[in-house]
Amino acid sequence: MSDVQDLLRTSPLTGVLLTLVGYRIGLEVKRWSGNHPLAQPVLIAVLVIGPLLWLLDLDYEEYLNGGAIIAFFLGPATVALAVPLYRQAHHLRELLVPMLVALPIGTLVSVVSGMVLVRALGGDRALELTMAPKSATTPIAIQITDQVGGIPSLVAAFTIAAGIIGAICAPAVMDLLGIRDRRARGLAMGAVSHGVGTSRSLHDNPTEGAFSGLSMGLTALATSLVVPLVVHFLR
Repeated sequence: MSDVQDLLRTSPLTGVLLTLVGYRIGLEVKRWSGNHPLAQPVLIAVLVIGPLLWLLDLDYEEYLNGGAIIAFFLGPATVALAVPLYRQAHHLRELLVPMLVALPIGTLVSVVSGMVLVRALGGDRALELTMAPKSATTPIAIQITDQVGGIPSLVAAFTIAAGIIGAICAPAVMDLLGIRDRRARGLAMGAVSHGVGTSRSLHDNPTEGAFSGLSMGLTALATSLVVPLVVHFLR
């Protein structure tokens, strides 16, 4: 038994297999539930992989030996979002100015509100800096947090949680607010829940998914510029 556990710990295929199995189960649960908003595949995958790591007695670092292979493909997958955006390029000219105004303001509000909330609840400086870039995509949020002095491993959890919550709740909130324009919905989704929300938007509507992908990229860029400034002024 110990030999099997040693093999599981050292093989990067373990992390790959657990990730794929968890996400596949998430997709099946979503299908069985009739696409219920709470049946978010990423959330289901987290709930599946966590207990499996405990049962197999695998540390998170050991899981990442293979999980990093999956993470490597996040870059190409993000670039591939340019394809649906290209197909919706005729919409861009109409929304260029509103987009260039709304996304930086939204990024500023996200960063400031996160840091102020942590401070108001008694969190320390490191936690403030970790919360700041939560709306950027995970790889960029980790790099920003590392540069400003936060906790990179913790911001990954914050970012994923923000993505999952946004993917579950944002469509219902926008319905409640009467936001029907697919372009506006996509921009909002990509700005607050990055890749996880974009995958939900792509499933709901091609136009919404394209604008969510664009918003995700521009929000990540804006976050990398805004966070150092806000950190300086909220010192």
